Amino acid sequence: MVSPAPIRTRTSRHPRSSPSAMARPTSTAPSRPDGVTPSADHYGLTGRYRLDPHTTAWWWSPEMYELFELPPESTRPCTEVLLQCQHREDRARMLTAIDRAITVGQSFALETRVLRHDGTLRVMVLLGEPRPGDSGSVAAVEGVCVDITAGRLAHDDMVTALQTEVSQLRTAMASRATIEQAKGILMLLTSCSEQVAFELLTHMSSHTHRKVRDVAQSITESATGRASLPDDVRAILRDACPPAPRLA
Repeated sequence: MVSPAPIRTRTSRHPRSSPSAMARPTSTAPSRPDGVTPSADHYGLTGRYRLDPHTTAWWWSPEMYELFELPPESTRPCTEVLLQCQHREDRARMLTAIDRAITVGQSFALETRVLRHDGTLRVMVLLGEPRPGDSGSVAAVEGVCVDITAGRLAHDDMVTALQTEVSQLRTAMASRATIEQAKGILMLLTSCSEQVAFELLTHMSSHTHRKVRDVAQSITESATGRASLPDDVRAILRDACPPAPRLA
Protein backbone atom coordinates (compact mmCIF):
# COMPACT_ATOMS: atom_id res chain seq x y z
CA MET A 1 0.00 0.00 0.00
CA VAL A 2 1.29 3.47 -0.84
CA SER A 3 1.97 5.51 2.30
CA PRO A 4 0.89 9.12 1.80
CA ALA A 5 3.79 11.47 2.28
CA PRO A 6 3.25 14.49 4.57
CA ILE A 7 2.37 17.83 2.99
CA ARG A 8 5.25 20.31 3.13
CA THR A 9 5.69 23.76 1.70
CA ARG A 10 8.47 24.90 -0.61
CA THR A 11 10.01 28.28 -1.19
CA SER A 12 11.26 27.59 -4.71
CA ARG A 13 9.13 26.95 -7.80
CA HIS A 14 8.49 23.36 -8.74
CA PRO A 15 10.80 22.30 -11.57
CA ARG A 16 9.11 22.27 -14.95
CA SER A 17 11.35 19.66 -16.57
CA SER A 18 9.99 16.14 -16.76
CA PRO A 19 12.01 13.05 -15.83
CA SER A 20 9.97 11.07 -18.34
CA ALA A 21 10.06 11.22 -22.11
CA MET A 22 6.29 11.34 -22.44
CA ALA A 23 5.05 13.76 -25.07
CA ARG A 24 2.91 16.67 -23.93
CA PRO A 25 -0.57 16.50 -25.53
CA THR A 26 -2.28 19.68 -26.57
CA SER A 27 -5.99 20.35 -26.93
CA THR A 28 -8.51 23.11 -27.23
CA ALA A 29 -11.53 23.52 -24.96
CA PRO A 30 -15.08 23.95 -26.21
CA SER A 31 -17.21 26.55 -24.45
CA ARG A 32 -20.54 25.73 -22.80
CA PRO A 33 -23.13 28.51 -23.10
CA ASP A 34 -25.32 27.06 -20.34
CA GLY A 35 -22.71 27.87 -17.69
CA VAL A 36 -23.18 24.56 -15.87
CA THR A 37 -19.54 24.43 -14.83
CA PRO A 38 -17.24 27.41 -14.54
CA SER A 39 -13.67 27.08 -15.77
CA ALA A 40 -14.84 25.09 -18.80
CA ASP A 41 -11.63 26.17 -20.51
CA HIS A 42 -9.92 23.33 -18.64
CA TYR A 43 -11.77 20.77 -20.75
CA GLY A 44 -9.16 18.58 -22.41
CA LEU A 45 -6.31 20.01 -20.32
CA THR A 46 -3.80 17.21 -19.77
CA GLY A 47 -1.38 16.96 -16.89
CA ARG A 48 1.46 14.45 -16.49
CA TYR A 49 2.80 12.78 -13.37
CA ARG A 50 5.37 10.25 -12.19
CA LEU A 51 5.44 8.26 -8.95
CA ASP A 52 8.54 6.58 -7.54
CA PRO A 53 7.18 3.70 -5.42
CA HIS A 54 10.48 3.25 -3.57
CA THR A 55 10.64 6.82 -2.26
CA THR A 56 6.90 7.63 -2.61
CA ALA A 57 8.04 10.83 -4.35
CA TRP A 58 5.78 12.38 -6.99
CA TRP A 59 6.55 14.65 -9.91
CA TRP A 60 3.79 16.75 -11.47
CA SER A 61 3.81 18.78 -14.64
CA PRO A 62 2.57 22.40 -14.36
CA GLU A 63 -0.77 21.32 -15.86
CA MET A 64 -1.43 19.00 -12.88
CA TYR A 65 -1.32 21.97 -10.53
CA GLU A 66 -3.67 23.85 -12.85
CA LEU A 67 -6.11 20.92 -13.03
CA PHE A 68 -6.31 20.66 -9.25
CA GLU A 69 -6.11 24.44 -8.76
CA LEU A 70 -3.07 24.18 -6.49
CA PRO A 71 -0.20 26.68 -6.25
CA PRO A 72 3.03 25.04 -7.49
CA GLU A 73 5.15 27.39 -5.36
CA SER A 74 3.81 26.04 -2.07
CA THR A 75 2.54 22.54 -2.86
CA ARG A 76 4.66 19.43 -2.78
CA PRO A 77 2.91 16.67 -4.77
CA CYS A 78 2.28 13.49 -2.82
CA THR A 79 -0.34 10.77 -2.48
CA GLU A 80 -2.16 12.63 0.28
CA VAL A 81 -2.51 15.79 -1.81
CA LEU A 82 -3.82 13.78 -4.76
CA LEU A 83 -6.43 12.07 -2.58
CA GLN A 84 -7.50 15.31 -0.92
CA CYS A 85 -8.35 16.72 -4.35
CA GLN A 86 -10.68 13.80 -5.10
CA HIS A 87 -14.31 13.48 -4.15
CA ARG A 88 -14.43 11.48 -0.91
CA GLU A 89 -16.36 8.66 -2.62
CA ASP A 90 -13.58 8.26 -5.23
CA ARG A 91 -10.56 8.25 -2.92
CA ALA A 92 -10.61 4.53 -2.07
CA ARG A 93 -10.76 3.54 -5.76
CA MET A 94 -7.89 5.87 -6.53
CA LEU A 95 -5.68 4.53 -3.74
CA THR A 96 -6.47 0.91 -4.68
CA ALA A 97 -5.57 1.54 -8.33
CA ILE A 98 -2.23 3.11 -7.40
CA ASP A 99 -1.43 0.30 -4.98
CA ARG A 100 -2.17 -2.41 -7.58
CA ALA A 101 -0.07 -0.58 -10.14
CA ILE A 102 2.87 -0.73 -7.73
CA THR A 103 2.40 -4.22 -6.30
CA VAL A 104 1.26 -6.24 -9.33
CA GLY A 105 2.09 -3.91 -12.21
CA GLN A 106 -1.52 -3.35 -13.25
CA SER A 107 -2.24 -0.28 -15.38
CA PHE A 108 -5.41 1.70 -14.70
CA ALA A 109 -7.81 4.23 -16.16
CA LEU A 110 -10.09 5.85 -13.61
CA GLU A 111 -12.84 8.43 -14.00
CA THR A 112 -12.80 10.56 -10.88
CA ARG A 113 -14.39 13.72 -9.54
CA VAL A 114 -12.27 16.62 -8.37
CA LEU A 115 -13.68 19.30 -6.09
CA ARG A 116 -11.99 22.61 -6.86
CA HIS A 117 -11.38 25.42 -4.38
CA ASP A 118 -13.94 27.58 -6.20
CA GLY A 119 -16.64 24.99 -5.40
CA THR A 120 -16.93 23.50 -8.90
CA LEU A 121 -16.87 19.76 -9.40
CA ARG A 122 -14.74 18.64 -12.35
CA VAL A 123 -14.72 15.19 -13.95
CA MET A 124 -11.29 13.83 -14.86
CA VAL A 125 -9.72 10.64 -16.12
CA LEU A 126 -6.49 9.49 -14.49
CA LEU A 127 -4.38 7.03 -16.48
CA GLY A 128 -1.49 5.11 -14.92
CA GLU A 129 1.13 2.83 -16.49
CA PRO A 130 3.65 0.88 -14.37
CA ARG A 131 7.28 0.99 -15.62
CA PRO A 132 9.28 -2.15 -14.72
CA GLY A 133 12.81 -1.84 -13.41
CA ASP A 134 15.86 -4.06 -13.93
CA SER A 135 14.86 -6.38 -11.09
CA GLY A 136 11.39 -6.90 -12.51
CA SER A 137 9.64 -4.85 -9.86
CA VAL A 138 7.84 -1.63 -10.68
CA ALA A 139 10.34 1.21 -10.85
CA ALA A 140 7.80 3.97 -11.49
CA VAL A 141 4.17 4.67 -12.28
CA GLU A 142 3.74 7.25 -15.03
CA GLY A 143 0.56 8.64 -16.46
CA VAL A 144 -1.67 11.53 -17.37
CA CYS A 145 -4.72 13.27 -15.96
CA VAL A 146 -7.29 14.70 -18.41
CA ASP A 147 -10.24 17.01 -17.69
CA ILE A 148 -13.34 15.60 -19.44
CA THR A 149 -15.99 17.66 -17.62
CA ALA A 150 -17.60 19.31 -20.64
CA GLY A 151 -17.67 16.07 -22.60
CA ARG A 152 -19.19 14.18 -19.67
CA LEU A 153 -21.89 16.82 -19.18
CA ALA A 154 -22.69 16.79 -22.89
CA HIS A 155 -23.03 12.99 -22.72
CA ASP A 156 -25.27 13.20 -19.65
CA ASP A 157 -27.41 15.87 -21.31
CA MET A 158 -27.82 13.62 -24.35
CA VAL A 159 -28.82 10.64 -22.20
CA THR A 160 -31.37 12.78 -20.34
CA ALA A 161 -32.81 14.08 -23.62
CA LEU A 162 -33.11 10.54 -25.00
CA GLN A 163 -34.79 9.30 -21.84
CA THR A 164 -37.29 12.18 -22.03
CA GLU A 165 -37.99 11.45 -25.69
CA VAL A 166 -38.56 7.75 -24.99
CA SER A 167 -40.92 8.63 -22.14
CA GLN A 168 -42.87 11.01 -24.37
CA LEU A 169 -43.08 8.40 -27.13
CA ARG A 170 -44.38 5.80 -24.70
CA THR A 171 -47.02 8.25 -23.43
CA ALA A 172 -48.02 9.13 -26.98
CA MET A 173 -48.28 5.46 -27.96
CA ALA A 174 -50.42 4.69 -24.92
CA SER A 175 -52.67 7.68 -25.67
CA ARG A 176 -52.96 6.66 -29.30
CA ALA A 177 -54.03 3.14 -28.36
CA THR A 178 -56.70 4.49 -26.00
CA ILE A 179 -58.02 6.89 -28.65
CA GLU A 180 -58.19 4.10 -31.23
CA GLN A 181 -60.18 1.93 -28.83
CA ALA A 182 -62.60 4.78 -28.09
CA LYS A 183 -63.05 5.45 -31.80
CA GLY A 184 -63.95 1.81 -32.35
CA ILE A 185 -66.54 1.96 -29.56
CA LEU A 186 -68.10 5.12 -31.02
CA MET A 187 -68.16 3.61 -34.51
CA LEU A 188 -70.01 0.60 -33.09
CA LEU A 189 -72.51 2.72 -31.13
CA THR A 190 -73.27 5.29 -33.84
CA SER A 191 -72.55 3.29 -37.01
CA CYS A 192 -70.32 6.17 -38.13
CA SER A 193 -67.01 6.27 -40.00
CA GLU A 194 -63.59 6.45 -38.33
CA GLN A 195 -63.26 10.15 -39.19
CA VAL A 196 -66.67 10.99 -37.71
CA ALA A 197 -65.81 9.03 -34.56
CA PHE A 198 -62.65 11.07 -34.09
CA GLU A 199 -64.55 14.32 -34.72
CA LEU A 200 -67.03 13.25 -32.05
CA LEU A 201 -64.15 12.70 -29.62
CA THR A 202 -62.73 16.16 -30.30
CA HIS A 203 -66.24 17.65 -29.97
CA MET A 204 -66.66 16.09 -26.53
CA SER A 205 -63.14 17.22 -25.61
CA SER A 206 -63.79 20.87 -26.45
CA HIS A 207 -67.23 20.97 -24.78
CA THR A 208 -66.16 19.22 -21.57
CA HIS A 209 -62.77 20.93 -21.29
CA ARG A 210 -61.00 17.60 -21.18
CA LYS A 211 -58.12 16.29 -23.25
CA VAL A 212 -59.03 13.95 -26.10
CA ARG A 213 -57.03 11.21 -24.39
CA ASP A 214 -58.99 11.67 -21.15
CA VAL A 215 -62.34 11.54 -22.97
CA ALA A 216 -61.22 8.40 -24.80
CA GLN A 217 -60.07 6.88 -21.51
CA SER A 218 -63.45 7.50 -19.87
CA ILE A 219 -65.27 5.91 -22.84
CA THR A 220 -63.09 2.76 -22.85
CA GLU A 221 -63.35 2.38 -19.06
CA SER A 222 -67.14 2.72 -19.27
CA ALA A 223 -67.35 0.17 -22.08
CA THR A 224 -65.35 -2.37 -20.04
CA GLY A 225 -67.32 -1.69 -16.86
CA ARG A 226 -64.39 -0.29 -14.90
CA ALA A 227 -65.98 3.13 -14.40
CA SER A 228 -69.07 5.11 -15.30
CA LEU A 229 -69.09 7.92 -17.84
CA PRO A 230 -68.86 11.49 -16.52
CA ASP A 231 -72.21 13.25 -16.75
CA ASP A 232 -71.10 15.85 -19.31
CA VAL A 233 -69.59 13.20 -21.59
CA ARG A 234 -72.69 11.03 -21.16
CA ALA A 235 -74.97 13.93 -22.17
CA ILE A 236 -73.07 14.62 -25.40
CA LEU A 237 -72.86 10.92 -26.22
CA ARG A 238 -76.63 10.55 -25.64
CA ASP A 239 -77.31 13.33 -28.14
CA ALA A 240 -75.02 11.66 -30.68
CA CYS A 241 -76.63 8.24 -30.36
CA PRO A 242 -80.07 8.51 -28.73
CA PRO A 243 -81.69 5.29 -27.54
CA ALA A 244 -83.75 3.46 -30.15
CA PRO A 245 -87.51 3.90 -29.79
CA ARG A 246 -89.39 1.01 -28.30
CA LEU A 247 -91.60 -1.06 -30.57
CA ALA A 248 -95.32 -0.93 -29.79
